[in-house]
Formats: sequence, structure tokens, C-alpha cells
Amino acid sequence: MPYSRKTLTQLRQQVAQDIASALPGSDPLLRVSNLGILGAVQAALAHLHNGYLDYIAQQAVPGTATAEYLEQWAAIKGIFRKPAARASGTAAFSGTNGVEIPSGTPLVRGDGQKYATTADGTIASGTVTVPATAVADPAGLVGAGGDCDAGTVLTLGTTIANVNSNGVAATNFVGGADLETDDSLRARMLLAFQSPAHGGSQADYVAWALAVPGVTRAWCVPNAFGSGTVGVYVMLDSAEAAHGGFPQGTNGVSHLDVGPAGTPRDTVATGDQLTVADAIWPQQPVTALAYVLAPGQSTVNFTIDGIPGASSATKAAIAAAIDSVLLQYAQITGTSTTVDISYVNSAIAAIAGTSGFVISSPAGNIVTARGALPVRGTVTYGA
Repeated sequence: MPYSRKTLTQLRQQVAQDIASALPGSDPLLRVSNLGILGAVQAALAHLHNGYLDYIAQQAVPGTATAEYLEQWAAIKGIFRKPAARASGTAAFSGTNGVEIPSGTPLVRGDGQKYATTADGTIASGTVTVPATAVADPAGLVGAGGDCDAGTVLTLGTTIANVNSNGVAATNFVGGADLETDDSLRARMLLAFQSPAHGGSQADYVAWALAVPGVTRAWCVPNAFGSGTVGVYVMLDSAEAAHGGFPQGTNGVSHLDVGPAGTPRDTVATGDQLTVADAIWPQQPVTALAYVLAPGQSTVNFTIDGIPGASSATKAAIAAAIDSVLLQYAQITGTSTTVDISYVNSAIAAIAGTSGFVISSPAGNIVTARGALPVRGTVTYGA
């Protein structure tokens, strides 16, 4: 049975009762009573002490520890908080042939996000493409905001003669990630306690993928492309929120995974997939050929009857509830993925203003093909 901590009001009442019983005739409940004031101070101190003991108890076990105490528990299993990571990509500018854009040139996105070139580039045939990386925030806590799609306008932060100030992202900027939250770190730590390393088990590949900044979900499918191959599916729900959490890049293997001839053993991944593949490669068994993959997207349209007059706020809550269910229960396995429609029914039923609703489509459980995740499509409200 959990310990029931007394409130400050209860402590004050208890102290007042103790004083009254120990000093017959005194009235410590009077507002200006000296004994009453001393009792209130004593109760407040006891309340602070109880709060600190609560905090100590919280940090004393891995499942509830926070901040630096959580990091210390996680370090016992070799799990460390994922740092913020900066997005990188390439930017294209036009101008006069022969003009150079030096390394370190500042670039600015329309919303104020800053980047800097990481190598010199010289304009030829009227254009130049230079690599660039997002500038870290001063506290080093955020980085997911640096991700952007190819074609995003980037402006030179300093004037360079004979170079047009406005350029574009020539490729997707990927790899940005915020500092890992306590909840994410705790989940990875508990996974390490529950599933110790087994030299390349399914749990190992999941743990290795989740250790990459930005990766929030991962699944391992053995023999995904034949004997000796491993398929690792990943999602970046925060870093790639603009794309529904799906990785931005192409599927493949690490560029470090080379055969006897010194060439990659299969198609090399790009973008987010390459970042994860390169992180997994030094840890995986030497004989395995690991592919990092973006899950496919299977759009599921919903028709909900019985609440034709649902308000916009209710509709938004229903959409969020469906998204939450798909996020929580959709899994990648070696076969198809199934999400019970009853989970969606329960989530919607918990929303105020949905009494009497009926999901007429889909008519049964949500089933998606192997390697795909269900994604909410349109939600239509019938009679």
C-alpha cells in the first residue's frame, strides 16, 4: 500500500491539535497566537521535509528517476542521453562564374533558422552547390527545427559580391534532433535492463537504432531480404514531424559495410536512413547485412456516423485520438500489421461530445501490408 503523504493543511491541524492537547487551556488556532504561529512554521518545515523525502524516493529507483539521476541509472547499462543533433544538407546559389562562397558563410531560412556552409564552393556555369549545417542553439538543446525540404529558400547572411542573395536547399536537410527527453531515455534504459545484449538479437538492433538522435521508434525484421540480412525500420516522430515522422532519405545499407573488393555490399542508404545505418554498423555482427528502412505509409480513411453536428474542436480531438492509437499500437513485423478497431473506439469514446458515434469505415480491424504503418487519411462525418 503506498504511503499517503499529508497535505500542509492536515499537518497544520495535527500540530495545532498536539499543542492543544499538551497545553490545556491554550488555543493555537487563534490567528495571532504565538503558539499557532510556531505550529504553522513547524508544519511547513515538516511539509518541506516530506517533499524532499518524496524526491529522494523518486530518484532512488530507475523507473521514476529524473534528470541527472536518471542519467546515472542509465549509465549503469551503457545508455546515455542522446544529444541534440544539427541538420545538414546542401544549398545552391547562382552568380558570376569564379566567385567563391567560403566555408563558414552564414545562411538564414525564412523563419530565422540559421545555417553555415562547411566547405568552400566556387560558382561554375552560373551556380554552385555547397554543403551546410544548421547552427546549434546556444543551450545545445534543440536541433530538429533545422530539418527542411529541398527547395526551401535560404538567404546569404552576409553579402558576397556577384552572388545572388537568395538560394535554395539543393537537398533535404536531415539529421536534426532535439535533446532526448527523460521519457525517451527512461524507455531505452528500461529496455536495456529488460533485454540485455545478445550479440545481435532483434532487441539489440532496436536498441542500437533508438540510440541514434531523432529516432523514436524502431523495429527489427530478421531475414528481411534473405538469409543473413536484417531489416531495421525506424521512425523519427519529432525530428521529421513535418513528414509524419517518416524518415527522409532512401533505404539501404551503411557506406561502411564493404565487401572484399572495398565496395559496399548493396545499395547505400541516404539521408536519415544512412545516419542510422552508419550508427548500427560498428555494433552489429560482422556477418550480418543490415538494411535501414523507412516504413511504408498505408492511408486509412474513416467514416464516423452518429455525430453529424460535431464541433471543430471535437473533430480535432477525434483526429488526435486516432493518431495516438495508430502511434501506440501499430508495429512493424515480418508479416502484416494489425491495429484493433476497438482501440480507436475506446479513444474516441473518451472524448466529450461523441456519445452515439459509430465507425462505419473501416468495417473491421485496421490491417496494413508487411513493412507499412497505418496513417490517418480523411475523417468523414455521416448522418
